[in-house]
Amino acid sequence: MNQQHSGTAPRGRFITFEGIDGAGKSSQLAATVALLAARGIDVEQSREPGGTALGERLRELLLHEPMHLETEAMLMFAARREHLAARIEPALAAGRWVVCDRFSDATFAYQVGGRGLARDKFDALEAWVHPNLQPDLTLLFDLAPEIAAARVAATGADPDRFEREQRDFFVRVRAAYLERARRAPQRICVIDADRPPETIRADIERLVRERFLA
Repeated sequence: MNQQHSGTAPRGRFITFEGIDGAGKSSQLAATVALLAARGIDVEQSREPGGTALGERLRELLLHEPMHLETEAMLMFAARREHLAARIEPALAAGRWVVCDRFSDATFAYQVGGRGLARDKFDALEAWVHPNLQPDLTLLFDLAPEIAAARVAATGADPDRFEREQRDFFVRVRAAYLERARRAPQRICVIDADRPPETIRADIERLVRERFLA
């Protein structure tokens, strides 16, 4: 990821935001995109599942249609493959930065940790879909499930089928996220999401500045 491509511009950076529903990552993601743009960086904001016309159609199915666990996992990676081919890989190769709401860490947390997908099946899909690419930096927003659930409920929005899961599901998802962070400590930075938004934003700005802009 830190190589230069054949042109004169350095390869772009890939930053992902992760965490259970209600952890507050989406607003912080938008603030980070604004920060980078203000520094003159050509940056694209995206999300998973989604990010492309096909990916958004798959997102609707994934969030609202009941399906077999393995179908769910394969559709997640199908949307991801399209996202990578159509947006992420071309942007990075052209020197643009990509800031994305969720990537494969979410699939590990929700499908392996939350739903019980066999880890070897996840590993095979990840190795097939993006064998040589991981984010340069992943910001994992860590929050107790009961606090996250209260935040989601306070929005008044209709919950999708993941948001309707019970607390035990999100306990497993959170544990899987933290396990993933322990396995990749150089890439995944755990953010305490139970703090004022401005404090979290300052921490993120510092991390991004120290990692990429110093």
